[in-house]
Amino acid sequence: MLNSNHSLRKVNNMHTEHSTKGYLDMQLLRFTTAGSVDDGKSTLIGRLLYDSKSIFEDQMEAIEATSRRKGEEHVNLALLTDGLRAEREQGITIDVAYRYFATPKRKFIIADTPGHIQYTRNMVTGASTANLAIILVDARNGVVEQTLRHAYIASLLRIPHVVVCINKMDLVGYSQEVYDSVKNRFKGFAPQLDIKDTRFVPISALNGDNVVDASQNMPWYTDETLMTLLETIDIRDDKNYADARFPVQTVIRPMTTEFHDYRGYGGRIDSGEFSVGDEITVLPSGLSSKISSIDMMGESLKTAYAPQSVSITIADDIDISRGDMIVKSDNLPHVSQDVTAMICWFNERPLQVRGKYILKHTSNEAKCVVQSINFKMDINSLGQNFEDKNVKMNDIAQITVRTAKPIFYDSYRKNRNTGSFILIEEGTNATVCAGMIV
Repeated sequence: MLNSNHSLRKVNNMHTEHSTKGYLDMQLLRFTTAGSVDDGKSTLIGRLLYDSKSIFEDQMEAIEATSRRKGEEHVNLALLTDGLRAEREQGITIDVAYRYFATPKRKFIIADTPGHIQYTRNMVTGASTANLAIILVDARNGVVEQTLRHAYIASLLRIPHVVVCINKMDLVGYSQEVYDSVKNRFKGFAPQLDIKDTRFVPISALNGDNVVDASQNMPWYTDETLMTLLETIDIRDDKNYADARFPVQTVIRPMTTEFHDYRGYGGRIDSGEFSVGDEITVLPSGLSSKISSIDMMGESLKTAYAPQSVSITIADDIDISRGDMIVKSDNLPHVSQDVTAMICWFNERPLQVRGKYILKHTSNEAKCVVQSINFKMDINSLGQNFEDKNVKMNDIAQITVRTAKPIFYDSYRKNRNTGSFILIEEGTNATVCAGMIV
């Protein structure tokens, strides 16, 4: 059993070894966990937080007391993330839980997502911004249907890096043969997916083998531990720095004596970079100008990059408002009212052909009509079902919509920010699906 006399206090070594500015400048890795029910996702995250000394002493005391009260042999580290009463009572993850921690090398945001099929929408939500996905496989059960589903969703969401953790190795005698079998089975269907970087790690989340520290029980495994992978995996090329896209969120007019004539356009750079003097085009008007200045938090910049939030001024008086997009004149996005996309349906009411929704894309909104349901994905076979057009909650399908006004987009494969959208139901204002433009 874990001992609360261990060094459990929240470790802030980065504040003593580095300046506060250095901490703020540390690279951020967002990752998500996925796996079947009882594969140990929440326990793995609890182990990462515990072994990296990223939990408070009172938190540890609380979960120790809860574990004793429930008569469990080990301290249940899953309680660190399973915060809902129903989750604790049933021992499952229902909602997405986000946790934040840091080591001296990197900052992390974890999205712990459910394993049940009926919570597929929760996984899509939690994984939509991830750089990396951890897919857990129970070493006793091997690759199952849910493994395929989670791998496909990781591929659909264009998550660049996937780490397959073969968990509960302690229950199969730390067998290399079992590990190799699971690894080869996953590699067998991997070519049907579009994942550029896949790694495999044999672990025991319960005992900590190969999670933070190398396992003494598996000397045959000589590659990185999970934490080493999380700290060192290269994510510099994960963002799109080629296509400059700046959706305008607001017009900035200070109306003060010092900035009497200042008119800036505020927003976040979704991709690429902008520099003073760049030739730009404003969409949807198509009018061109040059960037006069780029300002951020009282400082003037020569160049700004994604994902910085800045204010841009231009040389000419052009009518620009929220929902417009500033791009470089030699690199334009698609402009269209007809959009085809893969979607995950979130709502209890099925998707309706000819149904009317609001499409929200970057800072732009447009009313739209669903023109057609092209096919539904069969996750079991990774095939396309052209016969069944009944898209219900948690289903994944391809649809075509027509918007009331043009939107400016790239394919999701090329640009995750400008290639994604959500649909909102007009009457209830409920978010009914997430879409990835093909």
